[in-house]
Amino acid sequence: MTEDFRLPDLGEGLPEAELVQWLVAEGDRVDLNQTIAEVETAKAVVELPSPFAGTVTALHAAAGDVIEVGSVLISFDVGGADAATPDPGADVAAAAAQTARTRPAADAEAPRASTEAPVEETAATPNLVGYGAAPRSSARPRRRARSVSGVSAPTDTAVLEAAPHDAVTLTEPDDVTLERPRSTPPVRALAKKLGVDIALVPGTGPTGLITRDDVEAYAVHVDAPEAIERAAPASAPASTGAGAAAQPDDRVVRTPIRGVRRHTAEAMVRSAFTAPHATTFLTVDVTETTELIASLRADRGLADHRIGILAVAARAVCIALGRIPSLNSRWDDAAGEIVEHRYVNLGIAAATARGLVVPNIRDAQDMGLVELADAVRELADTARAGRTAPGDMTGGTFSITNVGVFGVDTGTPILNPGEAGILALGAVRRQPWEHRGEIALRDVMTLALSFDHRLVDGEQGARFLAEVGAILREPGRGLLYR
Repeated sequence: MTEDFRLPDLGEGLPEAELVQWLVAEGDRVDLNQTIAEVETAKAVVELPSPFAGTVTALHAAAGDVIEVGSVLISFDVGGADAATPDPGADVAAAAAQTARTRPAADAEAPRASTEAPVEETAATPNLVGYGAAPRSSARPRRRARSVSGVSAPTDTAVLEAAPHDAVTLTEPDDVTLERPRSTPPVRALAKKLGVDIALVPGTGPTGLITRDDVEAYAVHVDAPEAIERAAPASAPASTGAGAAAQPDDRVVRTPIRGVRRHTAEAMVRSAFTAPHATTFLTVDVTETTELIASLRADRGLADHRIGILAVAARAVCIALGRIPSLNSRWDDAAGEIVEHRYVNLGIAAATARGLVVPNIRDAQDMGLVELADAVRELADTARAGRTAPGDMTGGTFSITNVGVFGVDTGTPILNPGEAGILALGAVRRQPWEHRGEIALRDVMTLALSFDHRLVDGEQGARFLAEVGAILREPGRGLLYR
């Protein structure tokens, strides 16, 4: 009997997703809940587990295709006893040969299923809306690496820890396994367009990320004329010279507007033209905060925690929101109400290779400085690896963007849709400043608060910014409030 698996609603209310890659092929034997594909929504890359056990009979989309929710993705032959009942010995051997993909830190402590457990106990329903929760120990099949004569690379343990799902794992010289190289969907699409095997492209980006320039340089290096021809825009003018071949117009690069970039653009347009923005600024002497951070970093007991200015600002924001709750509210136009939140889901803007994302820290108001620092670090690492769960990017109540890491003094941030405020942190600069009646070199930072003027009056916005600035000026003030 043939069963079709349709792209489900991934719980984000999004109408479509882009197929990143298949992890199975036609004719492959698939177990229940085995990961069969990766799809990219406007918010995250999501793994799709199989709702059937059987044999793949047809793949109805190719990598790079955009599929609407409800469209058929894959077909299975689930008929016969062999298809319905997996061979325990084969499954145990396969599980022993594979390395399970590391989950985010929140999942890392979950107990792993023993490879000696019966197959009936390890099988579970897929982690999709309407299918229930997936077991934390589900493994993902790995691809066989292509052999490259005379080429070897050392194992980077930092990369393995940061992104094990994309890293290369070297075992014996004759038995090398690897998963999909670290890259973004647009880069993989470009490689496919150029006819380049992305597994052979060396990455020069952060932690070995393969960039667009890496793919284009490799295509030129291997001198693939068919790749250059495919890369040429269809509208590129042909040379008028006799016998001259058409040349690509390398002065223009066209990138499809998809995924995170499209979602971010739509959200920013909606926010800018719906909520009346107002921005206020404050320059603060943060010398005491930077001295506190330096002393905490020198504490061996805190060596595993990266406490920085962003964590201190996050704590200051949570305290200030408790005192001025209008900044922690939203405008419900449909109900004709202002909804004030008694909790803080703190969004942290993160720049990634896929574009800007703003995942949030749930119930940040209940966290201390060390907890916030750990949460910010985990959130950023997960976002840059493209593994942020869709639910972590919804439900935010206030956001922070740290433009200072780029050496920028300040900016006028745009509100995340549905939120009343966003705080931009500028760069910390050592400069002359009035201190105790004298001029001294001090660490100075500029803060910028944008707020929805329907919800927040100028007076409330100014008081909120002053509260945050006071804690950054004298971090001991944070001990006065919960």
